[in-house]
Amino acid sequence: MASHYLSSLFEPASIAHFGASERPGAVGTLVFTNLIEGGFKGPIYPINPQRETVQGQRAYADLEQLGEAVELAVITTPAAAVPGIIEQCGQHGVKAAIVMSAGFREVGPAGLKLEQAMIENARRHGIRLLGPNCLGILRPELGLNATFSKGSAKPGRLAVISQSGALCTAILDWAEAQGIGFSTVVSTGISADIDFGDVLDYLVSDPHTESILLYVEGVQQARSFMSGLRAAARAKPVICMKVGRHEAGSRAAMSHTGALVGADDVFEAALRRAGVVRGLRIGHLFAAATILTADYRLGGERLCIITNGGGPGVMATDRASDLGLPLASLTEQTSTRLNEVLPNTWSHANPIDIIGDAPPERYAETLKAVLADPGVDGVLVILTPQAMTDPDGVAERLTEIASRQKKPVIHCWMGDVQVAAGRRRMRAAGLPGFNTPEAAVEAFSYLVNHYRNQQLLVQTPGSVSRHEPPDVEGARLIIEGVLAEGRKILSESESKALLAAFRIRSAQSLVVRSPNEALVQAESIGLPVALKINSPDISHKSDAGGVRLGITTASAVRQAYNELIEAVRKNRPNARLDGVTIEPMLRHPNGRELLVGLINDPLFGPVVTFGSGGLAVEVMGDRAVALPPLNRNLVRDLIDGTKIAKALGQFRHMPPVDRAALECVLQRVSEIACELPWVRELDINPLIVDEHGAIAVDARVVVDYYNPGLESYGHMAIHPYPVALISKMQLPDGRTLTIRPIRPEDAGLEQRFVRALSERSRYFRFMQALKELTPSMLARFTQIDYWREMALIAVVGAEEQEEEIGVARYITNPDGRSCEFAVVVGDAWQGKGIAHRLISQLIDHARSRGLERMEAEILSDNSGMLELVKKLGFRIEVTEDPGVRHAWMRLR
Repeated sequence: MASHYLSSLFEPASIAHFGASERPGAVGTLVFTNLIEGGFKGPIYPINPQRETVQGQRAYADLEQLGEAVELAVITTPAAAVPGIIEQCGQHGVKAAIVMSAGFREVGPAGLKLEQAMIENARRHGIRLLGPNCLGILRPELGLNATFSKGSAKPGRLAVISQSGALCTAILDWAEAQGIGFSTVVSTGISADIDFGDVLDYLVSDPHTESILLYVEGVQQARSFMSGLRAAARAKPVICMKVGRHEAGSRAAMSHTGALVGADDVFEAALRRAGVVRGLRIGHLFAAATILTADYRLGGERLCIITNGGGPGVMATDRASDLGLPLASLTEQTSTRLNEVLPNTWSHANPIDIIGDAPPERYAETLKAVLADPGVDGVLVILTPQAMTDPDGVAERLTEIASRQKKPVIHCWMGDVQVAAGRRRMRAAGLPGFNTPEAAVEAFSYLVNHYRNQQLLVQTPGSVSRHEPPDVEGARLIIEGVLAEGRKILSESESKALLAAFRIRSAQSLVVRSPNEALVQAESIGLPVALKINSPDISHKSDAGGVRLGITTASAVRQAYNELIEAVRKNRPNARLDGVTIEPMLRHPNGRELLVGLINDPLFGPVVTFGSGGLAVEVMGDRAVALPPLNRNLVRDLIDGTKIAKALGQFRHMPPVDRAALECVLQRVSEIACELPWVRELDINPLIVDEHGAIAVDARVVVDYYNPGLESYGHMAIHPYPVALISKMQLPDGRTLTIRPIRPEDAGLEQRFVRALSERSRYFRFMQALKELTPSMLARFTQIDYWREMALIAVVGAEEQEEEIGVARYITNPDGRSCEFAVVVGDAWQGKGIAHRLISQLIDHARSRGLERMEAEILSDNSGMLELVKKLGFRIEVTEDPGVRHAWMRLR
């Protein structure tokens, strides 16, 4: 397989250090010292035209004088020299560079000009840049310390990616005292070229990395960031600390890195959707890493607490309530067993207080009983060192039991000197432990959040509903008409027409331009009515005095019309007025007023919003957000994240609302976000929902010009399910075959398909003896990132009874330019042109994604496959292994 496009950065064979020095206190001195003392196996060349030697090694004026191949350049010179150095590196075949120098965009226009020149030179020569203004890279396993941090780090399985070099040095110092090792430490700095998404892409397949910590101030490319996050989180726990949660912090973050900083709740939604756990403090990062790397996999969220002191149990319970963690309810069998092994004075509830004199055996029997309870998903064991306590003895029994369990067992040995030996014993056994009950519960919450967010990660909604598709073309024409008139705000009637195109029901409204016309229309549609100003210059009608509600008589209609016009002219004298809209006052005695909308985040693009509606929406501050596309599961999660969600069920005298109708509206708004990139803002406020359905009473839509470019859904951070790739094919017997992209919910289909293959077909596909897919393989094959890879399955039968009969997939190689493909068709379906059709569609899609080459390894005795790919235009080459042939095709 092709090497990763960042392998020259993370696994260089040779290094040249521009700016290497031996001047005391200079960055170039410390970096070169670290490079030499880190244990790097390849050659390291100091480049300094003013010196003959640096720190005892021969120095070179430039790469021309060096005359040796260099893979990675480390640059610590003044910023003004960097563009020329990058040009020199390009001329001599250098593949990657770390620019630690400061003085670029962060210092103003002059620095930005230098940065642009540096990037132009790098792109012209295909050099990938880390930085500028960064700490560098640390790879302890490889002996690579290209940083100016004092000291190094021990090898480990934890990777750190941080925009802050200062934070990296603090983490390294803290980790040394805690005995924590690292696979990789990366400081991205300004991220003029390499960003989080690139580094995550590398770490996904890095065998040295088992978990990843992120410190984020802002992001350059949302799609790359989300794609990298989602790919990494599928394979390894990812924990992220995002700063700038408040406006002042966001301004500081933007000025520090120059990266985009969006709304914090949107960033939170993005992390959850990517399957990532968020920490709010530095301590959270390491607590989360400790628990998530303990190889626990939750089956639920219910925590059981065992303690020998009531107070610590209450402290743990309070923190669990704060975090929304449910405590487990013990089964009757568990309670009976505990009655047998505990004193009569035990708490008879969770937390389980086993009394202060608890010996090791009492702890052990209690732990075994609760771990056997199917209603318990995790256990926190608390010990306080009382006069009759044996902390080390309890730790020994706890270790014996917990090491044989998949359910997480977290320990909290409170105190210091008396419990130190027990803590060491459990830490050596790999059991996660914390010094306070609150910290231990927070750690369990990271497991729960990881479990919850992983459920969101596997959701792959399409851009539009498969039932009653919207009239996208009609909606687009409405928007084009508005923009052609030089407007960006749709009128109320235009806004409701756009909603109607997406099957969202709204209140009927008519435009009237005189008091008498208002009276006539009021009598026609029936009193009572509402009047609202109709103006292209006024989007918030109530603020301009342009709304009159509950008009019940004919004479009041004319009076209200005149009062409304007069009030708006007074409040907004320069606004253009085009009469008034009139609509019936809807009678919904059980209706809840909600807000549904779209906003455009500067980083993540379109975002669906939901919360309490009505006039007090800003005061209530009840808002939840989600990144489209959305399906029913994601919509339900969005609704449940608001305070108003509790009022949607049976509430006082009101029956529960029609949740299905509300969910449908939110899905339709998600479709608008996907299919209409011109929409910058959309507010449905209020959306009235009751037991009979949902109706949009008022709507406001803001649009702007948008150039879609070549990439479909390029305005979105998450690529929707690619509905456009679904196609039909008629088989020779007249049956219809559907070819479509795979979905996570196809796991059952995929497993049955592989099981049904003959042993020979399985061997040809997987090149090994395989009876069925393991759970991890099944997840990998069905939970794909459509931006990075594609899997097309061929199915027959009705949607509810589909049978998979073939699959073809490609995965983009680490070089980012080529892809590797594979195809297999069920034995009974071979020879019908299915494989030819699958590979042809796969080639077309790979080509549309800009990939340059498609390749595959094929067993030499798989003559049918070799013949097929030859017909499709692939070249066949002999490999070092006589049993394997290499097939490849140039796509561009």
